[in-house]
Amino acid sequence: MKKINVKGPIISNDDKWIYDMLEMDSTAPKDVIDALPDDDSDIEVDINSGGGLVTAGSEIYTALMNYSGKVTVNIMGMAASAASVIAMAGNPTRISPVGQIMIHNSAAGVYGDYHDQDKLSDMLKQLNEAMANAYQLKTKLPMDDLLAKMDSETYLNADQAKELGFVDEVMFTDDKIQSQIARTN
Repeated sequence: MKKINVKGPIISNDDKWIYDMLEMDSTAPKDVIDALPDDDSDIEVDINSGGGLVTAGSEIYTALMNYSGKVTVNIMGMAASAASVIAMAGNPTRISPVGQIMIHNSAAGVYGDYHDQDKLSDMLKQLNEAMANAYQLKTKLPMDDLLAKMDSETYLNADQAKELGFVDEVMFTDDKIQSQIARTN
């Protein structure tokens, strides 16, 4: 099974060379898209990212959702912000017992007059709803509840993420450990 890593900040394709030159973890849409197998075989996507550029995260999410093979997402540490959207593309999405998901409102800044500020505010509200669409498809929670959680900048531990439907399973649960023990005895 092919492994694809989503590590470090989620960045644009144009900025990738800088991170590579400095030997820093980062993930751009091209990294994930180019790693997708041509034969539609199963893949595992390992995530440990504090998030980043929402448009890049959306592109990665869409590429994974559009992929014909099975996509298993493993949240290894943190799946925050744009990385939490990417995590919603898993079927299944799994989380380490020490992992977390963080969802929050989109953020940006603009220089300009009050008209520009109003436009930015409207754009950010639309971005929030777009991100919440991914959460709603996965969790089936009401949109108002999801937007309220984003508004509060919500951190979810593994058990909370499973209870709310952001993930399908917690890795290394007792059932899995027991079956591993049974195989070694």
